[in-house]
Amino acid sequence: METREYVNSEYYQHMDTEGLRSHFLIEDLFKAGEVKLVYSHVDRMIAGSAVPTVQPLRLEAGKQLGTSYFLERREMGIINIGGKGRIIADSVAYDVGPRDAMYLGMGTKDVQFTSLDPSNPAKYYINSAPAHRTCPTRVVTIDQARHVKLGSLEDSNKRTINQFIHPAVLETCQLVMGMTCLEPGSVWNTMPCHTHERRMEVYLYFDMPENRVVFHLMGKGDQIKTIVVRNQQAVISPSWSIHSGAGTGAYTFIWGMAGENQTFDDMDTIAMQDLR
Repeated sequence: METREYVNSEYYQHMDTEGLRSHFLIEDLFKAGEVKLVYSHVDRMIAGSAVPTVQPLRLEAGKQLGTSYFLERREMGIINIGGKGRIIADSVAYDVGPRDAMYLGMGTKDVQFTSLDPSNPAKYYINSAPAHRTCPTRVVTIDQARHVKLGSLEDSNKRTINQFIHPAVLETCQLVMGMTCLEPGSVWNTMPCHTHERRMEVYLYFDMPENRVVFHLMGKGDQIKTIVVRNQQAVISPSWSIHSGAGTGAYTFIWGMAGENQTFDDMDTIAMQDLR
């Protein structure tokens, strides 16, 4: 498990492109037959992936956690962006289909990721945050998610927000997670932009062909810098940073949040005239 140390907003102002990418961008996700995890010092969030093929992949606790098993003091959210899968949690099998999610509560000891068809493997995207209490393990299908439609084609941001791991759908300790799908002709994930002073966020961008990119905007509103993000790459966004972006075409992104509260609309909007 790779570790990413915290970067404050003052140090960020002096970072070049390579510095931004090495600290905030997660590039090498979704490798066949591997579990890839990044441990961020930002609210102790872990983001990563698991792509099982013929053999199951078991979730192991790294030295960063200092626990006997991964979810001893953590909770986890998973969204499958690949083929049909099955997750085995403490000997109970849960089918997790394409675009379905699963929540694993604190105290789940043994977690194994499998694919039902190794030639079309499941691609599990993972977010995990510290927890202080146990909440029930559950699969949330794409049909069971809460669907919120926002934006317009005139503003290039017509989209559907699918809330999976969210207070409106199921109980968690602190983790919130969902998937936003932009319609053809829309490219902005959010604008006007905002920060979450009380929560950090991780974005995974996908559903993009090889020649499409997203320009992810980060920093304080008057200190904006850009990270170019490609298909199936993720960006760690500290609480002091905006997390807006625009693509060269439509795309889908998964957002995961951890912090002080779970209020989805608890944000500090930045006026357009204040952006620099």
